Amino acid sequence: MAGLEGMEQPRGDGRAIASRWSPTVEDERAVHALEMHGDPTEGEVPLPSLPESAAVARRLVQIVILRRWGLTPKLTEDAVLLVSELVGNAVRHTGARAFGLRMRHRRGWIRVEVRDPSRALPCLMPVQETDISGRGLFLVDQLADRWGVDLLSHGKTTWFEMRVADR
Repeated sequence: MAGLEGMEQPRGDGRAIASRWSPTVEDERAVHALEMHGDPTEGEVPLPSLPESAAVARRLVQIVILRRWGLTPKLTEDAVLLVSELVGNAVRHTGARAFGLRMRHRRGWIRVEVRDPSRALPCLMPVQETDISGRGLFLVDQLADRWGVDLLSHGKTTWFEMRVADR
């Protein structure tokens, strides 16, 4: 996940352990993220351009898709992965102090947007099985039904859309 999933601090024996967060299980941290940062369905949620903001963005996407919109765990899992990739790109490649997250749901579709102040376009690169980085947009291209970039007067919005079966 774009290398931003974070590692906990090493334990006494010097080994680091991976974070044990599951995108398909609603947890207290997701509720807390929504309370602390705001609802990305009501307007753009600004987040600092720091690696730990990827976890906040994942939790916001998780709680909105599962709880607010009542959509499937599989869709949630894919959207959480993809937002992590877009946030990773915004944090790593733009030099920005902050980025914005917004989510929309219309009949048959969800859309997730990450806005940053850079006008540099993201680049879909060919990937190999052995690549350890540079797979972010490849994953977006593979899992999203549509994705793109909208240039703004001061920056850009990178977005993806996924089809959903509305109830």
